[in-house]
Amino acid sequence: MHRRRRTALSVSVVLLAAGPFLAACGSTAHPGAAAVVGGDRIEVSALQAEVKDVRTAQQQSPQSAQLIKDSGQLGKVKLSNMIFDRVLARAAEQAGVSVSRKETQDARAAMVQQAGGEDQLREQALTNGGLAPDQIDTYVQRQVTEQKLAQAIGARTQQDLLPVLVKASKELHVDVNPRYGSWNASQIQLADYQAPWIARAKQPAAPQAAPEDQQGAPQDQQGAAQDQQDDPGDSAATG
Repeated sequence: MHRRRRTALSVSVVLLAAGPFLAACGSTAHPGAAAVVGGDRIEVSALQAEVKDVRTAQQQSPQSAQLIKDSGQLGKVKLSNMIFDRVLARAAEQAGVSVSRKETQDARAAMVQQAGGEDQLREQALTNGGLAPDQIDTYVQRQVTEQKLAQAIGARTQQDLLPVLVKASKELHVDVNPRYGSWNASQIQLADYQAPWIARAKQPAAPQAAPEDQQGAPQDQQGAAQDQQDDPGDSAATG
């Protein structure tokens, strides 16, 4: 059963969103921002809302205590994904890649089928990916975008995708609030956070696989094993 949980949720592979983080804001230049990406602010309040949604779902789970314990870096993980989505969107745009609503819906339907139902998918998303129910569609769209981008540029491995992401990341001039770390544009991640997709960089990206041919695990919750008190994303501050 656990093996099924691990495989049911991941859609392509390539670098999720989870691994990138940003650097900026909360400073005098960008008060109240967790990061600024390409001139667009990621508000601390928006980040805290993402974290709160997950915490609420975790508290309703029979595994509540363990889920919370295992996601101490949840604020950083969520910020990383929010930043990465913007980097990925820029790279996709430059490659002429777009994802339709139907493509996202079809990919989610495949995930639901593999999971054994909508309720099971939600459980797996929370347990394995640190995803609240209303965050699943964003995750699916991210995976489909990565998959189509890999196809568009002929990427055969995750490492093949890195140059286009680095280019987009540098062009966006990611600025992260020091509370959350600093952005490493060359590695597409927060400087003090090891993105799970980078650790798997030598694995095939399998860009031509159908959404149900899933590998890996969603990165929204990976690398999170620190005490929750160390997570500024759970703080009420808006610095």
